[in-house]
Amino acid sequence: MLTSVLRSKIDSLWDKFWSGGIANPLTAMEQISYLLFIRRLDATDRKRVDDAEWADLKYDSLFEGKYKRIDGTEHDKEELRWSDFKHLTADDMLIHVRDRVFPFIKGIGGEEANFTRHMKDAVFLIPKPSLLVEAVSILDEIYEEIERERQEDGQTFHDTQGDLYEHLLSEISSAGKNGQFRTPRHIIQMMCALVNPKLGDVICDPACGTGGFLLGAYQHILTQHTSEGLRTVDDNGLERGLVGDELTDERHWEVLREKTFHGFDFDATMVRIGLMNLMLHNIDTPNLDRKDTLSKKYDEAAVFDVVLANPPFKGSIDKGDIHEDLKLGTTKTELLFVNRIINLLRIGGRAGVIVPDGVLFGSSNAHQKLRKMLVDDCELQGVVSLPSGVFKPYAGVSTAILLFVKGGETENVWFYDMTADGYSLDDKRAKVKDNDIPDIVKQWKDRDASKEPDRKAKSFFVPRKEIEDNKHDLSINRYKEIVYEEVEYDPPKVILKKLRDLETDIRKDLDALEALL
Repeated sequence: MLTSVLRSKIDSLWDKFWSGGIANPLTAMEQISYLLFIRRLDATDRKRVDDAEWADLKYDSLFEGKYKRIDGTEHDKEELRWSDFKHLTADDMLIHVRDRVFPFIKGIGGEEANFTRHMKDAVFLIPKPSLLVEAVSILDEIYEEIERERQEDGQTFHDTQGDLYEHLLSEISSAGKNGQFRTPRHIIQMMCALVNPKLGDVICDPACGTGGFLLGAYQHILTQHTSEGLRTVDDNGLERGLVGDELTDERHWEVLREKTFHGFDFDATMVRIGLMNLMLHNIDTPNLDRKDTLSKKYDEAAVFDVVLANPPFKGSIDKGDIHEDLKLGTTKTELLFVNRIINLLRIGGRAGVIVPDGVLFGSSNAHQKLRKMLVDDCELQGVVSLPSGVFKPYAGVSTAILLFVKGGETENVWFYDMTADGYSLDDKRAKVKDNDIPDIVKQWKDRDASKEPDRKAKSFFVPRKEIEDNKHDLSINRYKEIVYEEVEYDPPKVILKKLRDLETDIRKDLDALEALL
């Protein structure tokens, strides 16, 4: 979550793009992402150079040597660094970034690289020298503020580009209509703690957007391989450590950065933003691709160990485009995506997926068929009910997290009634003390179905038979016992006397006021 200072600076950046002639929100986001990528590429490359020198390792800087343009002219790659060109005059800066820096970053990784393939059609659209200069200046101010907060307040921001995306979406009135809003990072971290992705797992998000779940899984794995003394505990009670110092075998890093993370999205802009986001977090070769995973053109199955996702809500797909493997007989994307996730998992693969509440209790044949599939074809392990304000300000829909393992046998399902996530549940989403996340993670790890269930508690187990008897209803309100406190009222005569006494007091006050007139 961004501080008020950072939000103000990002709002200023948004206003500059709007007044500079780029009014389409997604276009503005993409152009800002290019600038973020260019700036952070400079910073991360310098850090890698310094780290390699300190550890006496070889590292070839991206900015070594010459860059040859299509017209045959050559330039020193050092001139393509953000820290170098930001001092140019406005007119020179626009020409330099548009004609040299941007073509250079489009080809990072070589002609065969996945990033290069998806950047092929990318266009630098900032039209005015003044807009570019203002954007460069504001982005520098944003990073300076982040560094100041890190040093003075102990704040750590691991996904600035994601925070920027999230805040920009709050300005878009149409955000959420197609499910295109970002999952808050602390919810992603909680889901990673519950699903527990590990080194060697092949991990997927079939509707990845900017890659937030894949980044969360990467950081979760890094924490597992960071020395205890280098870890910290965040506000949610979760351990965080991004050093990965215990990954001493270079082959482990190769697996983690090049073979672990896979994502798909039908929007080319989202794929480009996601690729940049993951690459700037040291995932050198993210396997993101532009595909509609519900369509007939997508044919992967039983290939992933872990799926983490928050697929689009309220969407639908043309019936003729739906893949034959999705057998629910519906066009509702919130149902089809869960079906797709089950198909994507290997036997023993595990998933954490956010769904709208309607998936839990909907009465249509498709709803009931999907829930039966979760219970019969998977081990449905848990259902975490989320408070309705989690996705504000973009959407107030009530949601839940489904936790399941493909091919297991469902015996008892663990339910948790989450009522607080550490932030206010209104549009402001201000930090508050109430936070169920530490308890959710602890209760999940310590869960024991053999204990006598207390249906009045925040968490409890429900046996499979009871769920089947309720048409596989998975809404927590179906099984939770509500405790009603008995309220004692005064007898009617006492209430009437209090009303008469109140009336007498009011008359006395009115008489006193009249006497003053």
